[in-house]
This record gives sequence, C-alpha cells and structure tokens, in this order.
Amino acid sequence: MSKAYDRVERDFIKEVMLEMGFVKEWVGLIMKYINTVSYAVNINGSRGRLFQPTRGLIQDNPLSPFLFLICSEGLSSLMRIAKKDGLLKGAKACRRGPEITHLLFTDDCVLFGKQQ
Repeated sequence: MSKAYDRVERDFIKEVMLEMGFVKEWVGLIMKYINTVSYAVNINGSRGRLFQPTRGLIQDNPLSPFLFLICSEGLSSLMRIAKKDGLLKGAKACRRGPEITHLLFTDDCVLFGKQQ
C-alpha cells in the first residue's frame, strides 16, 4: 500500500461507509468535504490554474486517518469474503494455526497468500 493515501478511490470510501451503516446524509457531507479539495502548481513563480484530484486523501486533513481506517475495514471485509469464497488462501505460521491473509498496521498492510 505504498502511498495509499494518494491511491484511495473516493467511491470506495463512499460505498464502504454506506455498507457500514452510516447515514446517507452523513456520507454526503463527508464526500462533499473530501471532494472540495483543489490544487494549483507554481511554475516559474506563477500560480497555474486550479485542478481537482479524483482520488486520494489529503494527509494534513484531520479526517484522513479515520477515512483511511474505514478503507482498511473495507479491504479486510473484501479479504474475508475472498477467503470464504475460496478465491484466496492464507498462509499459516504453524500447522494448527489460523490462516492469515493480511495484517494491517498504522498506514501499512502486509498481504499473505499461498500459491494454489
């Protein structure tokens, strides 16, 4: 998940929040908040025109860590479903241990899998 904050699809955030049971009005407010971001690039000391990104979270945004946790929960849910459906097989640390498909840390993710 290198530079995961830059790669998060905003529609994914929206869908995960709705699946988690957040009220549509609340999700709409959050989406409006993260979609109002705009950037301008300085070229030779002159400011260029504004443009809006279509994905990613701003790291200085106080909501970004919470939104990233929501994305992590969405990833975990998708991994559990894939394992349950037999599309993914986790790795075991020992013979009688559970299958591990992923580990999530503060802003990192390690995926485990076994070749079938």
